Amino acid sequence: MAERKIQEYKKESVASLTEEFKGHSDFIFSDYRGMTVEQITELRKRLRGTQAAFRVVKNNFAKIALKSLETPDADDLLKGPTAVCYVDGETMPAVKILFEAAKTMPLEVKGGIIDGEVFDPAKMEAFSKLPTKNELIASLMGTMKAPVQYVVYVLDAYRKKLEAAE
Repeated sequence: MAERKIQEYKKESVASLTEEFKGHSDFIFSDYRGMTVEQITELRKRLRGTQAAFRVVKNNFAKIALKSLETPDADDLLKGPTAVCYVDGETMPAVKILFEAAKTMPLEVKGGIIDGEVFDPAKMEAFSKLPTKNELIASLMGTMKAPVQYVVYVLDAYRKKLEAAE
């Protein structure tokens, strides 16, 4: 049996994709079938604001690239037309943008790999509803600020009471 010769452009494509994916641990897979070029461009622009990239990929190339990076097996998510979103910063804002876009565009989030775990579509949707890191920090700061404001209010009322007594 003769050895199959792999075309050079395929090797280069896989190497390029592997290099692009390196350093990322979170990947969100979407079916972009039916989206116009303008919609994809708009989505990429919105994602770029969260330090995320949205790239249409060949499933076989993505499978090979992800395996070489020793990510969990997500082959079930790499069927049909696939675009991969990967992020340089926090993943949550990008996930929220994808689900928001899916409400008005023919985009379907198929699942993803988040922190080394494969997420199916339902788990991805639940993940998208969690608050972002910045939202959690803002909530915490608001909670921490409330008691201080109350103390200031009480001290001010006490000061006014003392002044009135004089």
